[in-house]
Amino acid sequence: VQLVESGGGLVQPGGSLRLSCVASGSRFPIYAMSWHRQGPGQQREMVARITNSGSISYADSVKGRFTISRDSANNTVHLQMNSLKPEDTAIYYCYADLKTPTGWADGWGQGTQVTVSS
Repeated sequence: VQLVESGGGLVQPGGSLRLSCVASGSRFPIYAMSWHRQGPGQQREMVARITNSGSISYADSVKGRFTISRDSANNTVHLQMNSLKPEDTAIYYCYADLKTPTGWADGWGQGTQVTVSS
């Protein structure tokens, strides 16, 4: 599967950004898509996840500020980020869980930079 992110950039604290990820080329159905981020000197962490049944989960640090949504017909997932803080600065990666006949597979996007700074 190929995952291509877009929508990153520089935004002031309190501002908003909308990230998008388009999945293509998968031989297997996508079970879930999620966003992860890795800040400077930090480990990669899951930010938000949505399954094909609509089950959603968020990291505590973004609850109430970020919203994940999915357009299954177009294999696209969005992350609406509001009330951004400097600590949200990171590279944001799209991730897909794929269900195969024998188990699971996955894929990562190349990442998009989000910088929150005045």
